[in-house]
Amino acid sequence: MAVALGVDVPGFRRMGFILSALLTGTLVAVSGGIGFVGLMLPHIVRMLVGTDHRRLLPVAALAGAIFLIWVDVLARLVFAPQELPLGIITALLGAPFFLWLMRRRGA
Repeated sequence: MAVALGVDVPGFRRMGFILSALLTGTLVAVSGGIGFVGLMLPHIVRMLVGTDHRRLLPVAALAGAIFLIWVDVLARLVFAPQELPLGIITALLGAPFFLWLMRRRGA
């Protein structure tokens, strides 16, 4: 029906994916690294351990903690003696992940 009305459906869908990724990145940059880790790590852990919540929840919590520790170490070492905000590094790592995830789910 959208094609009959003259809408470029693949282009509209692509722009929707890009816009949602940019909005997610912006919101994460504003709210900080903790919220972003809560969005990204459960998807990664689910790919590794499966969908059984008895294993997924503890492993996701542990993976999130380990991820934030290493991001903090990286933030302190990259531009030493200055520190980068954690949100910058998590956004740089997470934005490509979300683009990949949206592309994979959309297919």
